[in-house]
Amino acid sequence: MKLIIAIIKTFKLEDVQTALSKIGIEGMTVTEVRGFGRQKGHKEVYRGSEYSVKYLPKIKIEIVVDKKIEEKVIKTIHNSANTGEIGDGKIFSLDIDKAVRIRTGEKGTKAI
Repeated sequence: MKLIIAIIKTFKLEDVQTALSKIGIEGMTVTEVRGFGRQKGHKEVYRGSEYSVKYLPKIKIEIVVDKKIEEKVIKTIHNSANTGEIGDGKIFSLDIDKAVRIRTGEKGTKAI
């Protein structure tokens, strides 16, 4: 099994969720996060004063999938979250050793 973590722009969440639903992904965890990458935040003006925003709002999506569909999921997220602009985000893939569904006790891929 694989844990896919995607950090994306906030306005792309609906596009990503729709695209993942089309390929059969039924569940995901979504968290509002803040951070920065190479762009190191940006400057904004409020009431005539300029100030620096270091941490930009992003969305973190976590999905556990069978390793057979890992590349398909990554490609789907990439295609649906891509704007071609700085700050589009990142996708990470990690190995998952064990999964257990609390309600039924199912294990492994049956639990996801």
